[in-house]
Amino acid sequence: MPFARRPLSPVRRRAAQALAVTGAAALLLTGCGSSGSSSADSSTAASPAAGATGGGSGGSGDGGKRTVKDATGKAVDVPAEPKRIVTLTQEDLDAVLALGVKPVGITNGQGLAEPPAYLKDKVQGVPVIGNLLQPVMDKVIAAKPDLILAGDMQDEQVLKQLREITPATLVTMAPADDWKLAFRGIGNAVNKLDQANKVIGDYEAKAAKAGGELTENKGAAVSIVRWNPTGPSWMEKKQFAGGVALDMGLTRPAAQDKDGNAHSPALSLEKLNEIDGDWLFLSTLTDDGKSALKDVQSKPAYQELNAVKNNHAVTVDGSVWSTRGGPLAADVVIGDLAKALGGN
Repeated sequence: MPFARRPLSPVRRRAAQALAVTGAAALLLTGCGSSGSSSADSSTAASPAAGATGGGSGGSGDGGKRTVKDATGKAVDVPAEPKRIVTLTQEDLDAVLALGVKPVGITNGQGLAEPPAYLKDKVQGVPVIGNLLQPVMDKVIAAKPDLILAGDMQDEQVLKQLREITPATLVTMAPADDWKLAFRGIGNAVNKLDQANKVIGDYEAKAAKAGGELTENKGAAVSIVRWNPTGPSWMEKKQFAGGVALDMGLTRPAAQDKDGNAHSPALSLEKLNEIDGDWLFLSTLTDDGKSALKDVQSKPAYQELNAVKNNHAVTVDGSVWSTRGGPLAADVVIGDLAKALGGN
């Protein structure tokens, strides 16, 4: 199932390195059409793209079209001002909502049969066209999209079908892309790169401020864990929620101080000490995961964790903390961390 792909396991992450070299930075390479204003002119787009890939700006446009390169490096003509956007992942959805764009079709959240709870009030009335990266083609057709944001879709057959609905179908992120880079790429794809840069700047200022306002917990080591039916997995420090913690000046326990955005294999009870920290943030994505977490909470190995003994174990929303995320999810993580750590 596609849910198991996100975030990457260490093996899948290594396999994705070649694709990640180009990544979402390719989405920052663009040319502008003759109609509509462009917030992603060549001077703006070239700088971040060059920093990530060594490239510059490129492409061409005409008749209200812009040419962008998607996260695989494929050149795609997109509307200069898209009006009917369909998103296939919650990261794409989070991104366009953060940019003030309401899509016309969305997918359910990761591991969910509905949109993510933190976005639900923002997508009232928007048709659900399938599950994460599993669009129902008839429903996509009914949405009449002029732009499809396809996340890290790797199924070429599905992409072929989507491009028959509209050629303006973009793979918006490589499997190992940083969420901020992916967000900027999506911002460029919808002709709102300047706005995307401002959103990121505002987020970074808010994260730094929230981290600076912590008292005894300033710089605390936070353990970030998703509980699976087979056991817990801790997230590497550049995985989405881990990156937010770093932006707040927090640290990670020694066992979790690993670069990357993947997660560990599910741990046995004998290795449960790897999830300990000054604070422990626990999330689940499925009912089976919730049941497994509930079962282990009565066991000595769990109760002996320092974070548990100190009443520093906090349950958080897995659809926010265990995914790649976007600006709106990052805001939730900042709030969760500040609430838990700010009063101690």
